Order: sequence, then structure tokens, then C-alpha cells
Amino acid sequence: MHYQLNKKLSLLVCMGLFSASCMTAVSTKSSSVPTLEKDKSYQFTILHTNDHHGRFWQNDIGEYGLAAQKTVVDEIRKEVTAKGGKLLLLSGGDINTGVPESDVQQAKPDFIGMNAVGYDAMAVGNHEFDHPLTIIREQQKWAKFPFLSANTYFKGTDKRVFDAYKMFYLNGIKVAVFGLTTDDTIFLASPKNTEGVEFRQTLPEAQKIIKQLKYNEHPDMIIAVTHMGHYENGKHGSMALGDVELARNLQTGDLDMIVGGHSQNPVCMASPNKRITEYVPGTPCAPDQQNGTWIVQAHEWGKYVGRADFVFLNGKITLKNYQLIPINLKKEVDNGNSTKRLEYYTQEIPRDKSLLENLRPYQELGKQQLLVKSGELKGRLEGNRDVVRYQQSNMGQLLLSAFVEKTNADVGIMSGGMIRDSLIEGNITYRDILKVEPFGNSVVYFELTGSELIDYLKVALSKKQGSGGYAHLKNIDLTRNGNNIEDVKINDQPINLQKNYRIATLDFLAAGGDGYPITNTSSTYVDTGYRDADVVKQYFETHSPITASDYEPKQFIIEK
Repeated sequence: MHYQLNKKLSLLVCMGLFSASCMTAVSTKSSSVPTLEKDKSYQFTILHTNDHHGRFWQNDIGEYGLAAQKTVVDEIRKEVTAKGGKLLLLSGGDINTGVPESDVQQAKPDFIGMNAVGYDAMAVGNHEFDHPLTIIREQQKWAKFPFLSANTYFKGTDKRVFDAYKMFYLNGIKVAVFGLTTDDTIFLASPKNTEGVEFRQTLPEAQKIIKQLKYNEHPDMIIAVTHMGHYENGKHGSMALGDVELARNLQTGDLDMIVGGHSQNPVCMASPNKRITEYVPGTPCAPDQQNGTWIVQAHEWGKYVGRADFVFLNGKITLKNYQLIPINLKKEVDNGNSTKRLEYYTQEIPRDKSLLENLRPYQELGKQQLLVKSGELKGRLEGNRDVVRYQQSNMGQLLLSAFVEKTNADVGIMSGGMIRDSLIEGNITYRDILKVEPFGNSVVYFELTGSELIDYLKVALSKKQGSGGYAHLKNIDLTRNGNNIEDVKINDQPINLQKNYRIATLDFLAAGGDGYPITNTSSTYVDTGYRDADVVKQYFETHSPITASDYEPKQFIIEK
């Protein structure tokens, strides 16, 4: 039976409560698919993950991993199919970078595992550009699903680097999925990997692709799979536009759902425009809704599989249920005798044996290269993103100490976003170091006069707390007065405005990454060719045992 319905959007509110159990947004769209029957309900489910970052294998206490993820997805797929429904599995991107066993194999085991789990499409994340385009093209060959980004173009052309969208047909329901990549990628990725590529503003590209989809494809549902970030109530600070702002700036009803990534948080709302601060795995999760668009994100690393169950009836799409399913996440429980044990937040999920065995050779291959002891650490070096993007840390001081020593520099400067993990007391292996510094940046140095260094520091210190660009400094003391800096000292001596100083950093920042001044064009610029992790490894070998307390940062930035 053919039918035509006008497009509208409504939100049903249950007893004035905002919770997963009473989320019923209904969007009505025209349907030109003749196989859809009037007054018949069609069920379909959208599953999602994001910010995988190399976690194809479970961690040391058995959390997450693609083998357990496959068990969950297979069970849901079986359940949905038994009820006559269909399923899509989407990723919000950033498959690359984070676990050395994956990094040294350019995420090949991750894409092989994702194929087995059954992914249908992914957004292109900024960390896909931790590799040059030649490697990304190889990854696309490994993957049996499309990489989507409507706003990534070859510079100066109208040719996109990736597919903009993919159409899916779920029991006759036409679902369009298009991708968007944060336009901050040009600052976040190494410039050598983005040469000849440009990342256009996401909102205009979204508006353009939605218009094209409506005209050419006539979808019943439009989903954006994005790598842009969920910023509470749209407050994105110095970062580029995120999912909330995207939804708010589109026409109401144009976009049904955003499957997001990049900010690496569970998008579970306590109330409109207010996320739950500390989401507890296994508890109810209400996704965000902005301007008629549902916004979801499943934290990071495959810790969860997000599940959104929809019903399509006479052109109306209703979200009936949403949840985040923990993948073997564990908590510490006090035994009451000064000892603790680990317990699952929900229940243990068995790992798919076939996939586990298929991935095992990749895990073993990576381990062989990474488990040699480099040194010993006493105490903890703090690399948690909630610390290193907000304040100076002992980890930043140790890393910069290694870079300064390697280059015989006067000072060291790096951004907090380049610190990706902590180190705990005990033997330190190359694998441990690579988790801290996974990007493969080169240690570089250049010279600036004292006057030029002050100008450089003004830019570095303008990076806001919470952003990846937040500056870590070594051998520099100063007073900050608004946007001005005063009383600058280098190695405890007042700065000499005419003297040349050698600055150690990484090639990413020297090329203008994170919005830092471009210094790799200077006649004094030297790329040592040493990978950052290798320099840190050598530092451990030379100075072990390392005592973390020796690197505690003093208060060398004084606010007036």
C-alpha cells in the first residue's frame, strides 16, 4: 500500500521525567518505498561504539576487547532478527592509536576484528590521520565497511577523500548514514599526514549533504556518524563545533540521530543539557536530544556497546529504548580486611572463541617487540587526560626532561594532548612507554631569541585548560597577567631578550599542530629523527631507577 505523510517531529514526555524509559521522540518522514505496509510496525536497532584506539584485545584485567564485543553484538543481532527486525552497527571513528600491539601493526588486527563483529560504517576520526593517506587507503582495504566523511576534501578541489554517505535498507526502511570529521583535525594531526587535504566546516557540509540526500535518496531516517565531540550544552570552548551545536543549527527534524565520538564520554543525561558527571556502568542512560535529534556516544575503547531500539510505523520513527551495555567492565570492591577484589559491574560476557583465536597471533606478534624491560619506576607518573590537559604534571616534566637532554636544549615545551597514559611503579617496558607516547612524533629543536620566545609562550599559554593544546613547560618560570607574561626566567636566570635559546619539542607542534606557532621553517630547525617514545626509553635506560617525586612540577607559572 502506498501512503504519503507530512514530516513532523514530536516528543512525548512521561510524567515530567527525563529518563531512558520514557524517551519517545517521534519523527515522521515521507516514504516512497512501496513494500512498507500501512499500520504495520517495523523494528530496527542501531548499535554503536567510538574511539576504539587500538583495543582489539582485552586489557590486563579482562575488560572490553573485540572478542567479547562480538558475543554481545551476535546476541543482539539474533534477538532483533527473531523479532523480524534489522540492525546497523556504526563506529564514531578513531580506530587508530593507543595500544602498542595495535600501533606497530597499523591497526590491522582492529579492522580484521571489526569485520568479524559486523560493522556497517565508521566516521573518519582525527586519529585516522596519525597515518599518511597511503596507510589509510590500506586500512580501507582491510575493512569491509566504508569510511565516511562528508567534509574531508582534497585541498582546493570539490573531490572528497572519503565517501560522504551510505544508504542502508532495513526491511524497506531507507536509512541514510553520512559522516563528519572534526575540522580541528588540521591542527590535531601531523601536517605531513594531512598534506593536500582540508577539513571543511562541519555544519555547512552537513546542511549540503542532508539537502542532497533528501533530493536524491528520499530516506526515511538520516543518521550522522560523527567524530566531533559532545560538549555539554554546546560549550565547546576553543574546540571546533561539536554534536550539540550541529543539531541545534540544523532545521528541526532534518537529522534523526547523531552517533558521535571524539570527546570520549558516555553521553548519559541527568537532565536537559546536563550530563551525568560520573556515569556508573550498567545503570540507565538517557541520550541527549537537541532540536529533535538524538545524540549518543559510548565513551571509549569499546568499554560499551550503545543500543538504540526504534520502531517505524506509518512513517513515524520512535526511539523505544536506549542503553549502554558494559563489555566486562569491573569495579574494585572492599573485602573489609584492607584488601580489595574486582567484580563485574553487570555480568561476565564470554569471548567469542573463534575471533579470539584469530586475533591472538597479532597480540603475540606485538608483544614480542614490546615486552623488553627499559627501566624501573618508583611511584606514579601521572598522564591521565583529566590532569595533563588542565595542569602541569610529573609525567610532562619527565618527558620534557628526556627531550631536553637528548637535544641539549635550554627549555622544553609540549602539549598535554600528546600525553596519553600514566606509568605506575614497577618495571617499565617499551610497551608502557608507547602507551604514553603512541603517535610516533620526532623530537625536534629550534632556536628563538628571548624576545621571540616570549611571543611563542604567549601563544602556547593561550591554549585553554581542558584542550589538547594545554602547554607543559620545562626550565621556564613566569608570571602571567591576563594575556601578558612577565618575569620570565630560563633555568632560574632572567630571560635575555637578545640571547638565542634552544627549544626542544615534537615535530607535530613545530609544524603548527594544536595551533602552536610554526617553527619548522626556521633556519635553526633540526629534526633529530628520534621517535619520542625511543627518546623516553633511552632516558629510562640511562637514569633508572626513576623516582616520580623527583619530577613533581613546582609552581613556575604564577597568576597575577
